[in-house]
Amino acid sequence: MKLKEGVFFHYLDFDRSYCLLSLRNTKIIHDYFCLLDVHNTNTLNDIQFYHFMRYVTDLGKKDIMLTFDMLDSDANGEIDFEEFYMLVCILLSSEHHVEENFICCYSDPVFNLLDMDGSTSINSAEFHSAGFLFNLEWSALEKIFHEFDVTGDERLNYHEFHMFTMMCIDIQKESKKKRWKWPLKKAQNIKQIEPDNTSLKDV
Repeated sequence: MKLKEGVFFHYLDFDRSYCLLSLRNTKIIHDYFCLLDVHNTNTLNDIQFYHFMRYVTDLGKKDIMLTFDMLDSDANGEIDFEEFYMLVCILLSSEHHVEENFICCYSDPVFNLLDMDGSTSINSAEFHSAGFLFNLEWSALEKIFHEFDVTGDERLNYHEFHMFTMMCIDIQKESKKKRWKWPLKKAQNIKQIEPDNTSLKDV
């Protein structure tokens, strides 16, 4: 899932560590939500949500409507601002490549988001179908699901899902190390090939 070029979300002040917006930017998002809410109900229906997602993301109709159903936790056919705010943070986490951070910080709401049938567990179908939200590939999803399905019942309970979030923390730390290691190595290589500035006078 990606944000389209030119969408104003790119310019929001997003905290990559906690995957949150600043207070000022939260107010901007709320004002934007109010503009989308043309019926003044403090909610967005499925049609408004679909056109919003088509405008800002690269998702197709099937994934957009699945996202709507996942966010609509009370199944009233509408998305309120709290649910909309969560979606924006997921979009920005994806844009800044900190999806693992988001899963770690908000394991409870993410678990509830993936638990589409309200069974207090996540089956393989739910896990696979929702992977696009966090840019998880099919092969990675299958591997993760089987590795953390400790009970072997083809479902992830909250405890098993929590172990998955712990792995996400390790992935995020390793990713940060690699990002810092490359510039450091590059700087060392540059230093090694620096020309000798000793003048002939010093010889």
